Amino acid sequence: MTLHLAVALDAAGWHPAAWRESSPAVFSAGYWAALVAEAERGLLDFVTIEDALGPQSTLPDGFDDRTDQVRGRFDAVLLAARLAPPTTRIGLVPTATTTHTEPFHVAIGIATLDHVSGGRAGWRAQVSPRAAEARHFGRREFPPVDQILNRPGGVDLSTDPHVRDLFAEAADAVEVARRLWDSWEDDAEIRDVATGRFIDRDKLHYIDFAGRFFSVKGPSITPRPPQGQPVVTALAHARPPYEFAAGGADVVYVTPHSAEQARAIVEEVRGLSGDVKIFADLLVFLGEDAARRKARLDERDGAELVSDAAIFTGTAGELADVLLEWRRAGIQGFRLRPGALPYDLTQIARGLTAELRGRGAFRHAYEAATLRGLLGLPRPVSRYAEVS
Repeated sequence: MTLHLAVALDAAGWHPAAWRESSPAVFSAGYWAALVAEAERGLLDFVTIEDALGPQSTLPDGFDDRTDQVRGRFDAVLLAARLAPPTTRIGLVPTATTTHTEPFHVAIGIATLDHVSGGRAGWRAQVSPRAAEARHFGRREFPPVDQILNRPGGVDLSTDPHVRDLFAEAADAVEVARRLWDSWEDDAEIRDVATGRFIDRDKLHYIDFAGRFFSVKGPSITPRPPQGQPVVTALAHARPPYEFAAGGADVVYVTPHSAEQARAIVEEVRGLSGDVKIFADLLVFLGEDAARRKARLDERDGAELVSDAAIFTGTAGELADVLLEWRRAGIQGFRLRPGALPYDLTQIARGLTAELRGRGAFRHAYEAATLRGLLGLPRPVSRYAEVS
């Protein structure tokens, strides 16, 4: 059975000192195009592109004064649209926040990406909890993240009202986007020159969404995406995001640090949803010299690398052992975070995939032209089609 593999692309890599190894032109389209081309040559399912509403920082909330790490990034949805034409099969999954952002804008952006890529778009839906980011918009005031985390007695994310509100808003944002994607039936665009009718107005539908956070009339301004519903994904570490992913996402990225933890997380998520696909995140340094490279980067950064995800250093064969062990624990796929780009991506796309292929656990060719097809997800019918 094919193991699903994705890579998470972020600047020069997930180690903050990675840029000092290769000094990549992270603000050039050519750099990103080369990365995605390498991932596609490796037959990976998709790439995700990181994004946020504030620059990278070592602080939990607000901007730091470091000048020795990458700061700044491209808009992930716009970048993905630029990367679609030179690729043919790999999925493109940009990050777009559900906080401070109107779901109408996200929905048409992802729908447009699905059209220009021929059905390979996804969306990594992400909340933006930081007070510094809220100040960019001026519509709401958020408590500083460190204030939440350092409350007397600690914080229970499952009951904290600010956290619960963020994920409730995210759930509504995803629901609005999904309704907007359905608001055009597949054959609403008719382009009938003889009668002068470009669209069949009866096949465009108001979504009439009215909730606590959004009130959206619809319909969308963008025709229904080729996939019907682009793939929605989310990163989750605890109960509230597990619930959010189970209720609205097609893929959830989880962060176990062992096969035992993976099994427990799978059991918890499966108790919420039997349909969502469960991917595990791993931050990886690959090769015979992986440990030495990571140690050198740690020294350059002045601190040992820490991550929410498990950090793997070793050979492609050793990583394949871990992935297959975690698959036996119920993990269906992996989103690998390359420690340094482009080196670790190349090791994934060439060495790891070859190792897995030799064990009968990875594809020899792309089996589908759409991201939903690669993931084994059916193409849904518009929920409004029966109205006509």
